[in-house]
Amino acid sequence: MQDVQPKRVLAAIDAFLSTPLDAALSRHRETDPADRALALFHEVAAAVPAYRRFLAEHGVDPAAIRTSADFAALPVITKQNYVLRHPIADLCRGGRVEPCDMIAVSSGSTGKPTFWPRSVTDELPVARRFEQVFHDGFRADTRRTLAVVCFALGSWVGGMYTAACCRHLAAKGYPITVVTPGNNKDEIFRVVQDLGPAFEQVVLLGYPPFLKDVIDTGRARGVDWAPLRIKLVMAGEVFSEEWRTLVGERVGSTSPCYDSASLYGTADAGVLGNETPLSIAIRRFLAGRPDAARALFGQDRLPTLVQYDPAERFFEQRDGMLLFSGDNGVPLVRYAILDSGGVTSHADMMAALAGFGFDPRRELDGERGARELPFVHVFGRSDFTVSYFGANIYPENVVVGIEQPGVKEWVTGKFVLEVREGADRDVVLSVVVELAPGEGESEARREAAARSIEEHLVRLNSEFRSYVPAGKRAPRVTLRAAGDPEYFPLGVKHRYTRKPGGDGGGGRGSASAAGGARAAKADDDRPVTGIEPGPTRRT
Repeated sequence: MQDVQPKRVLAAIDAFLSTPLDAALSRHRETDPADRALALFHEVAAAVPAYRRFLAEHGVDPAAIRTSADFAALPVITKQNYVLRHPIADLCRGGRVEPCDMIAVSSGSTGKPTFWPRSVTDELPVARRFEQVFHDGFRADTRRTLAVVCFALGSWVGGMYTAACCRHLAAKGYPITVVTPGNNKDEIFRVVQDLGPAFEQVVLLGYPPFLKDVIDTGRARGVDWAPLRIKLVMAGEVFSEEWRTLVGERVGSTSPCYDSASLYGTADAGVLGNETPLSIAIRRFLAGRPDAARALFGQDRLPTLVQYDPAERFFEQRDGMLLFSGDNGVPLVRYAILDSGGVTSHADMMAALAGFGFDPRRELDGERGARELPFVHVFGRSDFTVSYFGANIYPENVVVGIEQPGVKEWVTGKFVLEVREGADRDVVLSVVVELAPGEGESEARREAAARSIEEHLVRLNSEFRSYVPAGKRAPRVTLRAAGDPEYFPLGVKHRYTRKPGGDGGGGRGSASAAGGARAAKADDDRPVTGIEPGPTRRT
């Protein structure tokens, strides 16, 4: 028996259950986040065998790391140079995996599973992110709520983690009841229709394309979503604000900033940040102001924008890549998850928006959801693009085109973007689009989709507008039936880009849809690039 374990778990659960959300989200003001990260480093260096060896290999004496500048000079760890090189127990404190009561599995881009030990004590900081969404966005502290977990269950991290965190909220006193049909659509419809009317709201939690498929299939089967007062919690992929509006319309949503939220996280460390009413209001403004988005984020695409608690996770921005440090079953110090993005303080974000004449707080329902927490923006993997005439084309740009009136009514929202070589060796921009169930292809529909995609690529992507000759901008659109086995196979996570020589929509060599809010699906076996020497920004 582990004598220390019950005391540790009881203390963590008591702190979670007894600490109000407002108090928990104010802790970061008490201590400099950089000091917390430094303390975590020393604790991990003393307690984790693998990290001690890693530091020795890099000639680092832990006792010499005394300041935030010293911390910023520490070697970066990755899945490749650290996690995969050591036995699983050596990655845990004391070289023991037993205090971690559960193992999560993530497949990563290569499909090779990686195992991540965790304890119930690691779930509680993640449960706080769910609490922030349910409290600030959905007012679930005052509304009877049915939480329907639509992530895949089993050993994969998303479904089990989500179910556990929602149950922690219920234990804290939120009137939340959890049901776990997983990604079985028939079961989802059954529990929603049979149980939903007994609650004041129903929250569907899952990957965005799957939730849209559930909603669209339900409508085709006669499910009336509006009386159920549907809310959405999403993870795994970035989506456009046009997508949020479209799906909201189909479930009867009337308040985009309060009816859905996306989570940003990884299998490695759980949820790192979450959309808030404030961040959604900002993102919706930026969706209509590409110039403002470029000024803020430096790119012609709209990233996932979340807020995070610096008392729980420490973010750094280095050469356009994100690093984070955080405590988990496998503690991680200056870990590179291969996401491009950046960090912005709350004050800097508000000042920048004021320069464009916008105050997002005016869009909100009072102060709920307008917390003074820092922001992290996430573009995802930098190689989730195709290059066409030297212009980087992002899935985020294309998705806006197929979510416009006149197109969105007969597509699912899935597509595969690639550059092909024609018979005369000229390159063409190819977009293979999935038709909604029961919809057919026609030349008129192909032309409508091509026009809309081209229009919004020109509007949103300055490289496309500047580099691609006018006569080469129209994409070659192909329409495929729902579930097409070559491009849209059922039962696997969809991939939105295909590189030359790739193996199709779901295979190796392709990349995830714009890769932004990848909760529970974000690890990779490739070597990290672009994060060695260079300036570091911390928040």
